[in-house]
Amino acid sequence: MYRKSRYGYVPKTCLRESAAPAPMPQERLAVAAGQGARFRVCESGATIVEFALVAPALAALLVGGLYTALMIYSAAGLHSAVEDAARCYSVNANVCGSSAAAQTYAQSRYFGIDTPTFTATQAGCGHRVNATLTIAFSAVVTEVKVPLSATACFP
Repeated sequence: MYRKSRYGYVPKTCLRESAAPAPMPQERLAVAAGQGARFRVCESGATIVEFALVAPALAALLVGGLYTALMIYSAAGLHSAVEDAARCYSVNANVCGSSAAAQTYAQSRYFGIDTPTFTATQAGCGHRVNATLTIAFSAVVTEVKVPLSATACFP
């Protein structure tokens, strides 16, 4: 339903005669010609336009937070697996008696995304286990690669 107002015919739901500001002197010609008058009176689509402007940034922030949490979780899992494997390599000869067995044990103790590369050696500090992992996150425009590494040595 349309109703006649001082700005011409506008939808009844958008007509706010009392809330409409009086035209400024430079706008009187545009109002008289009927241009732009409805945009000042009708604000029914303003919320969806504002949401459309804010939603991509909000979604990117949410996804970025989730990727950051996954990376921190993987880094903590990597450190825990390396420490457990170094201790097992040093103390428990039945389960981790060789370098390959310690690497397999470390892989079984890792919880996170992707698959890290473990190396187990006997160094000057004792039994050392190293791990490296590169996590690739797909950003909106580019791909970000984050290298993670952990080292543990148990006498």
